[in-house]
Amino acid sequence: MKIDLISDTVTRPTNGMLDAMMRAKVGDDVFKSDPTVTMLQEKAAELFGMEDALFFPSGTMANQTAIKLHTQPGDKLFCDKWAHVYNYEGGGAAFNSGVACKLIDGDRGMFTAAQLRDISAGRADIHVPYSRLVCVENTTNKGGGACWDFEELKKIKQVCLDQNLDYHLDGARLFNALVVKNETPKQYGELFDTISICLSKGLGAPIGSILLGSKEHIAKALRIRKLFGGAMRQAGFLAAAGIYSLDNNINRLAEDHKKAKDIELVLNSLSYVKKVEPVETNIIIFYVKDYLNADNFIANMAKKNILLTPMGDGKIRIVTHLDFSEEMLEKLVYELKVFKE
Repeated sequence: MKIDLISDTVTRPTNGMLDAMMRAKVGDDVFKSDPTVTMLQEKAAELFGMEDALFFPSGTMANQTAIKLHTQPGDKLFCDKWAHVYNYEGGGAAFNSGVACKLIDGDRGMFTAAQLRDISAGRADIHVPYSRLVCVENTTNKGGGACWDFEELKKIKQVCLDQNLDYHLDGARLFNALVVKNETPKQYGELFDTISICLSKGLGAPIGSILLGSKEHIAKALRIRKLFGGAMRQAGFLAAAGIYSLDNNINRLAEDHKKAKDIELVLNSLSYVKKVEPVETNIIIFYVKDYLNADNFIANMAKKNILLTPMGDGKIRIVTHLDFSEEMLEKLVYELKVFKE
């Protein structure tokens, strides 16, 4: 039995999702004639109370499109030092949009409005990039699935208004945060200029993300998606999986969170574990003691068919998901407890 905890992207479509995909009505979405893609986009826009939405092959492309539509080459965006748009999107902000990233030294991937106000203040002349955009990530990947405080996000919005900055949410795992914090998509739709959400992580779709925004933003995004090579033809088969995931797989995220908390409890009891970051959602970040070495620990667990992933700086990540069963949880807990230092 292989236990793949590298990411929640490793899930495979359920039988119900596969059935929905096979029954999808499709057309050529480049010509806006795929009815299932249209249905998914309208469903997402209504869910968040935003004007429009656009289906993308990946979350990285959705985020990079948002950055490009909000900025011009030579501009500057603000994000946390651990932000996905800076660390894990291949330098796309620089390559695709020609923008500089001003990094904020937050906590577990989350900064404060006061930090943003301080770092965005100061000179605005020909020697420095124009400040254009603020990007936040909820939940934070490198921060261990941490959830932002919504009141702090509202304070950051006020800084954006004061400084004439646009506000983008990388909401790849936003639904995990919504379930834990008992928040609604519309709360976020009212706050942000653009939002990206991923369907292929905890929600279990095989592929796809959505970018939400105003009609003007999405009209620009449509052209940028084409420029990036992201226009798809009979994409309704994939969009049907996205619709299914939104209809069936949001509330069940609580099961992933419960398993993650169980793993946190076990890790905190082990003598060879140095530290476990607080667990809120489906991501567990922990450190083994220095004499073990994180890479060696991961390699040893892989020999037992348990796949984990390094996150740099000695971090080890476990991500629970819908394909991670109770039987797998029991096996993982057993192997963690009997691991020989």
